[in-house]
Amino acid sequence: MQVTETKNEGLLYEFTITVAAADVSLVVEKRLNELKKTAKLPGFRPGKVPVGILRKQYGPSIMGEVLERTVGETSQKAIEERDLRPIVQPKIEVIKFEDSSDLEYTMSLEVMPDVKPMDFSKIELERMVVVPDEEEINKALERVADAHKTSEPISSSRKSKVGDIVIIDFIGKVDGVEFNGGKAEDYSLELGSNSFIPGFEDQLSGAKAGDQVEVKVKFPNEYASKELAGKDALFDVKVKELRKAIPAVIDDELAKRVGAEDLNSLKISFREEHEREFIKLARMRMKRSLMDQLEKNHHFDVPQTMVDREFDGIWEQFEQHRKQADERGLKEDPSEGKSEEELNEDFRNIAERRVRLGLLLAEIGRLNQIEINQQDVNRAMVTEAQRYPGQEQMVMESFQKNPEAMQQLREPLMEDKVVDFIVELAKVTDKTVSLEELMAEPEGETPVKKKVKKKVKKKKTSTKKKV
Repeated sequence: MQVTETKNEGLLYEFTITVAAADVSLVVEKRLNELKKTAKLPGFRPGKVPVGILRKQYGPSIMGEVLERTVGETSQKAIEERDLRPIVQPKIEVIKFEDSSDLEYTMSLEVMPDVKPMDFSKIELERMVVVPDEEEINKALERVADAHKTSEPISSSRKSKVGDIVIIDFIGKVDGVEFNGGKAEDYSLELGSNSFIPGFEDQLSGAKAGDQVEVKVKFPNEYASKELAGKDALFDVKVKELRKAIPAVIDDELAKRVGAEDLNSLKISFREEHEREFIKLARMRMKRSLMDQLEKNHHFDVPQTMVDREFDGIWEQFEQHRKQADERGLKEDPSEGKSEEELNEDFRNIAERRVRLGLLLAEIGRLNQIEINQQDVNRAMVTEAQRYPGQEQMVMESFQKNPEAMQQLREPLMEDKVVDFIVELAKVTDKTVSLEELMAEPEGETPVKKKVKKKVKKKKTSTKKKV
């Protein structure tokens, strides 16, 4: 085997590899002898078919097998001899492969960069600590009480006000025609809840039981139903009854209604829930700071193949967000007034950062033999399945049958383990802060990073309200 290097530019290598005809013939003969042991042809006993007849009978298919095997073995040998680590499967192009002649092919590949992790003990991190105060716990209890409130009729003939519950019948029309979903009877509506489209509840404030009210509103431009979005509508509303909302009493009985042993147990569970959420948010903030420091202290070339693939994914997400904004008539400009060239540069910088950090974390994991076990994966599958009540088994089976989905599950687990490894070696200082400080945007965050978080990776949310 002769290997000639034809390109060596950064992380990109190209080789021309030639395998002598004699070596190819040896592989062909070896395959024919393997086939001879099991071949069955009319007129011959098993294992007694002459090699010459086998060559004539199976020649084309054998040559295909030989080509695949020889290219695989020789290309792998060339890579190992040069201690190269391809990031993706090398690209092979056969130049010449004929009977009784040398095999010649080219191999191009991008390799892993030389990544040398820094001394992690030099990293300084700040871990925010928030202690839930009684005000937060009381607010949580009030929300529970509000969710379990009851109501009673208002006996006086006073006018309705914000906070009252009105029992109404209504029929909605656009251009004089009733529309689907715009009609209801004995509907219970709390004024001030903002559960109906803007302006609807305001026009019922001040009404009395028995009043007929004509409500004129305009559907928002971003309304989920395209047929109604931006349209003027008229609702004929009959106010049948006024009721007064009565919040549930915050006591042991309320706690039992939501599954707690008593009020004190409910408070403890709220406090623990808040603490878990604060710890999760604090970790996210600390991890962001860690990633910034890792990027700042590591400079190495990144494979353009990986950057291009990441960039394409970011751009696709951006285009989807822009399309959704346009379809809903939103005034929000996902591009923030930037030109295509500026967006291209911003997103490519983001893609390069993601790839560099991804390669760095992977190398740290490899060098330190950090692995995730099946228990970690199983817990992640269960957590994901619990997001779909009633379909847990189906979700679990879907993961088990889909290697790509399983890999997507494993990647963040591995990243978290590597991050934990680095944090253990870094200098971490705890800092007690308020909830507002924890939730605040970190100082010095670049517009590019904000764009990724708020524009590109933003999840779709429904804008649909009750009519």
